[in-house]
Amino acid sequence: MTQGKTLALITALIIVVGLSLMQVKSPTPSEATTTTINPALSVATVRPDTRDLPVTLAANGSIAAWQEAVIGAEIGDLRLSAVNVQVGESVKQGQVLATFNDESVQADIAHSRAIVAEAEANLAEAQTDADRATRISGAGALSAQQVDQFLTKARTAAARLQSAKAQLDGQRLRLKYTHVIASDDGVISSRSATLGAVANKGEELFRLIRQNRLEWRADVTADEMPRLKPDIEVWVSVPDVGQISGRVRMLAPTIDPQSRNGVVYVDVPNAAQQGFRAGMFARGEFRLSSSPALTVPQEALTLREGFSYVFRLKQQQTDLASVEQIKVQLGRHAGDRVEVLSGLTADDVLVASGASFLTDGDNVRVVAP
Repeated sequence: MTQGKTLALITALIIVVGLSLMQVKSPTPSEATTTTINPALSVATVRPDTRDLPVTLAANGSIAAWQEAVIGAEIGDLRLSAVNVQVGESVKQGQVLATFNDESVQADIAHSRAIVAEAEANLAEAQTDADRATRISGAGALSAQQVDQFLTKARTAAARLQSAKAQLDGQRLRLKYTHVIASDDGVISSRSATLGAVANKGEELFRLIRQNRLEWRADVTADEMPRLKPDIEVWVSVPDVGQISGRVRMLAPTIDPQSRNGVVYVDVPNAAQQGFRAGMFARGEFRLSSSPALTVPQEALTLREGFSYVFRLKQQQTDLASVEQIKVQLGRHAGDRVEVLSGLTADDVLVASGASFLTDGDNVRVVAP
């Protein structure tokens, strides 16, 4: 009897435990998935886009003055009494840049004027004698030889007057040269004129960047030169200064026999106003043509161990997805778009940004861009 009661009690206990276990709720498939997938990042997506990108040719070179005018002393042995401009100043054509002391020139002009006055008086006297001799020659008072002498004297006096006037004009020209004049609009790039110095004739006093106009002189190889021609668009950039658009003005007619490079002259309008200076090293790209290319945003790329990668959505369940790391080969750049040469198709869905925070096989939550 006791054994039977014990058996019944054990059976009842087993039944109670079984019912308790059956009351524990099993997780649904969606709850299991939620528990399994732990998103590493919330990301927006983007697809590769086909766009026309320019075909470019890169080159290096220097910014230089389009033309540089040398302004020198056109008169010598005079002291500089005034220097009116400094390096970097803008000047106008005809502006007085410096002045020489003109006291000695003024004295020479006064002397030349006196010589002209004397020559005029001698001519007047000789002309009067010649006229008188011509009138009385018919009466036989003077021989033909004497008449010729008077006429020759008059012609000689006229020649001396012309010579005296030429000397006076020369002195006036020297007076004009005591003012050093700007030959064109532009900016003073160098100055060797010193107040109080006595300059020699022909000595350089200033250098002037004509019209403050700069150009980019690009070095290209002999193989690249045939691909270029005048009026091609060029983008020139200097680090920490900026980028500016220009156009090819001309190609050098010769190739340097040592370097085997040629020079391409590129006009860059208003470069000086944008901070460019002659002598700066610049890099540029010649825009040769354009062609279609598969592109992705720069933000979708990440650089690891010297290679470029993107993250492509591999599997997506509602707003959750797993990603895989794809190695890509890059080509041309245009703004924030980069050409992808291999590794992707136009139908791929990529992580738009934040790729540097992901690893291959990570789970992400896809959100609206």
